[in-house]
Amino acid sequence: MGCCSSASSAAQSSKREWKPLEDRSCTDIPWLLLFILFCIGMGFICGFSVATGAAARLVSGYDSYGNICGQKNAKLEAIPNSGMDHTHRKYVFFLDPCNLDLINRKIKSVALCVTACPRQELKTLSDVQKFAEMNGSALCSYNLKPSEYTTSSKASVLCPKLPVPASAPIPFFHRCAPVNISCYAKFAEALITFVSDNSVLHRLISGVMTSKEIILGLCLLSLVLSMILMVIIRYISRVLVWILTILVILGSLGGTGVLWWLYAKQRRSPKETVIPEQLQIAEDNLRALLIYAISATVFTVILFLIMLVMRKRVALTIALFHVAGKVFIHLPLLVFQPFWTFFALVLFWAYWIMTLLFLGTTGSAVQNEQGFVEFKVSGPLQYMWWYHVVGLIWISEFILACQQMTVAGAVVTYYFTRDKRNLPFTPILASVNRLIRYHLGTVAKGSFIITLVKIPRMILMYMHSQLKGKENACARCVLKSCICCLWCLEKCLNYLNQNAYTATAINSTNFCTSAKDAFVILVENALRVAAINTVGDFMLFLGKVLIVCSTGLAGIMLLNYQQDYTVWVLPLIIVCLFAFLVAHCFLSIYEMVVDVLFLCFAIDTKYNDGSPGREFYMDKVLMEFVENSRKAMKEAGKGGVADARELKPMASGASSA
Repeated sequence: MGCCSSASSAAQSSKREWKPLEDRSCTDIPWLLLFILFCIGMGFICGFSVATGAAARLVSGYDSYGNICGQKNAKLEAIPNSGMDHTHRKYVFFLDPCNLDLINRKIKSVALCVTACPRQELKTLSDVQKFAEMNGSALCSYNLKPSEYTTSSKASVLCPKLPVPASAPIPFFHRCAPVNISCYAKFAEALITFVSDNSVLHRLISGVMTSKEIILGLCLLSLVLSMILMVIIRYISRVLVWILTILVILGSLGGTGVLWWLYAKQRRSPKETVIPEQLQIAEDNLRALLIYAISATVFTVILFLIMLVMRKRVALTIALFHVAGKVFIHLPLLVFQPFWTFFALVLFWAYWIMTLLFLGTTGSAVQNEQGFVEFKVSGPLQYMWWYHVVGLIWISEFILACQQMTVAGAVVTYYFTRDKRNLPFTPILASVNRLIRYHLGTVAKGSFIITLVKIPRMILMYMHSQLKGKENACARCVLKSCICCLWCLEKCLNYLNQNAYTATAINSTNFCTSAKDAFVILVENALRVAAINTVGDFMLFLGKVLIVCSTGLAGIMLLNYQQDYTVWVLPLIIVCLFAFLVAHCFLSIYEMVVDVLFLCFAIDTKYNDGSPGREFYMDKVLMEFVENSRKAMKEAGKGGVADARELKPMASGASSA
């Protein structure tokens, strides 16, 4: 792979002395250079769009004749009304702001540069003329003088559509936007194609707007619950599994019971006292409650079956959670890792969206069929969009992979440090330092592999959406099967990548070598993966379910008894989705720690046997956990698959902390 790695030879044989974390060398340097060149290309796209005037056209805006508002413009060949001095006309005004092109997702209207936006509604041409005389802002075409607004026969075409809605300039972008956005309702309805009845959409939107304070409060509640759960995991990990199991069972039963009670209560409520306008809303809420109640019942039954099957393995998970809790005690900055990653992603996405907007206004001026100016890129540069989209996926995956490598490096340092008093002052920062110095190439290669799988899946999903209803049943089945297979492959590669980053953090090997070593170890410990890793992930999933159920139950109680009787299906869905995302961001770090600890344990047992000079690095609690697991499998008649070696405690210098 063209990498300088000196630790791979030491990892090939368990007979030689194996010392993790000692050899540090650069890995996958060519991939780092390729990633740097790709980022330079992303910068070129942004620089090209800014250099061609796209930044000025995006921020200041331009009229339908190619003139940038707020500055003096150069004359464009064969285009009338171009080259005008708009130094005092700083705002873009649309003659018909509600005439939307749903296909191209843009305003299909003549745009002019004006001095000020009309802050009040103008109902007649006389009002438009008076506004121009008082404010010096002509809202009709440049060819028509304000004195001709009420007398010219062309005024109905060259002046804005009446009534002119009250508008205000958009901050930083100098466009006059209507204060009342009700004219955009059709645009919103067109985007939501699965709603056949427009009245349903209006009721859903009104429910969101009426309940916005409750939605915000419930989102904050989910954030608080997630942080409380992280504190609980950190300090009472021994009893967490049992508490979590009991709470999830009680929560699922209670939530299901409350849903059926609300459904029965609303079904028995008299319909005669409800006004006709609210009757349809009441029926929608009743139908939604029935769907929620049935779904909750099915979920509760499935949850009980899973808990029944896994009841013997729940006790075995306690020790692993206890060790993971110790990691968070020694590495408290792990809790804040999602914030740094989210901040980096937001910064990159903001840059990406801004560059995308630049690309939308870059290129040369071209006159369209209506005689107005559009800016288009011709030649090979028109494919910059594809390069930019690939950059979105690769760099986003690179940032997420950096988080995985940082967490893996910090946990590996904790695990393979015998005396925890000798840990670095900030293991997280030390892991970031190692990532930047040695392993950025490995992260770039791993994220590129995910990108190679994700791009074809996104293309197939786009084709499926465009051909919906046009392809035959066989083609639809094949297309969905390909999308499903690529999704499964992506998930498998994500899991393998994470373990490859852990192996890289331990041995400082390149990506392919680390992925191969991690795959071999996972195959050799397949039963332990099922008994330790899967159960731990399932318990963390129950934690996410607990947060979502608690937030959703609070939302049902608040939304059901609010004064404004509106449809609260969409607000509840928004709250539950946000609660799950917040819980996932927090608990995914704990999930990473569990996965890294398991791979460290598997490597530890592979290269050490507890004899003098080859003592285990693992925590004593983890050794007791594995020993109990081995005994449990022997009692079940499956002792042949267990390790025949007797696990011995670490050397006296090790600290269980």
